[in-house]
Amino acid sequence: MPHETALIATICVSLAFAFVGGFVAVRLRLPPLVGYLLAGIAIGPFTPGFVADAQLAAELAEIGVMLLMFGVGMHFSLGNLLAVRTIALSGALTQMATATTLALAVTRLWGWPLGAGLVFGLALSVASTVVLLRALEARGTLDSVDGRIAVGWLIVEDVVMVLTLVLLPALAGLLGGRTPDPTHVGAGEILLTLGLTLAKVAAFVVLMLLVGARLLHWLLAAVVRTGSRELFTLAVVAVALGVAYGAAELFGVSFALGAFFAGVVINGSDHSHRAAADSQPLQDAFAVLFFVSVGMLVDPRILVRQPFQVMAVVAIIIFGKSLAAFLIVRAFRYPRHTGLTVAASLAQIGEFSFILAGLGLTLGLLAPEGQHLILVGSLLSITLNPLAFRATDDISAWRRTATTAVAPD
Repeated sequence: MPHETALIATICVSLAFAFVGGFVAVRLRLPPLVGYLLAGIAIGPFTPGFVADAQLAAELAEIGVMLLMFGVGMHFSLGNLLAVRTIALSGALTQMATATTLALAVTRLWGWPLGAGLVFGLALSVASTVVLLRALEARGTLDSVDGRIAVGWLIVEDVVMVLTLVLLPALAGLLGGRTPDPTHVGAGEILLTLGLTLAKVAAFVVLMLLVGARLLHWLLAAVVRTGSRELFTLAVVAVALGVAYGAAELFGVSFALGAFFAGVVINGSDHSHRAAADSQPLQDAFAVLFFVSVGMLVDPRILVRQPFQVMAVVAIIIFGKSLAAFLIVRAFRYPRHTGLTVAASLAQIGEFSFILAGLGLTLGLLAPEGQHLILVGSLLSITLNPLAFRATDDISAWRRTATTAVAPD
């Protein structure tokens, strides 16, 4: 295929297969995302027939993540985020540590080295932005207390993964892998890297809240005065993607986190609702490409080669992470339903897991087997995630019925 048609072919075939898969899934009373994932497998390199460009699909999916996080930021104020900072910070760190420890224990039984187990565990500990936000939006709980806690939790996980991706190359040699620069393995260099990363993140947040707010509000107001609808839509998309890209290039912040804070800043504008509505169709289209790109990475043969290891991975993601999240939320004295909602929201893995697995493979810390297990774990957990929310609703309904039945007349 000529190089100039690869992008067109990837978009057209991905969306066409996703439509067919999603339509069939809905007719079978399954979530449409199951069809999107299967469409990705169908056009991936591990099945016969047309093979789409996986790298292009992944980059297109990243645009969807940026737009989605931008939209979420426009629904959240800084006050809402600060209100859940304690549980989000403590909960995310504790839940990630729990999932990583469980994975480390399992991989030691499999005979994996410490470095591989650590990368593997961290990859299983972080939830997918796209899956979590789409689930909360579909349930109408994004602006609720449950949704704010889940999104705050997600932001903390995002920051932790940014730090992990920065520090892992420096620590690779100590963990048994390859380090890009053997001179940067001392404790002083590692602490310096950590300090610089945290300083960059803090500088970006301060710049966005103090300078970005005024600049972006003025920009949207100026565009509105032109009376051009398409120019306003273009401005919204340019702000979302431009700030996300600039944050990654200048401050080392992830695309998703950069786009989220761009949305938080726009939230204070008089035109935030219009901006959210205009960007919604693009969010939906590119989010579909995200699920297709996940399916393209999955080698379904691993289900036959290593069924017990696959089951262990899925158990850690769905049950280990969820139980830890539920207990943490309950420890902060939030209602049981909040604990169940947050637990279901986090019972899957996604984009950061793929990035970390790829980096671990490059650094010689993770074997291809580990990457395939992470990918199939993502596919299965995303597919089963709607069932987790359905179970949450059933449990809540059962408890309400039981409470009503035992209540005195």
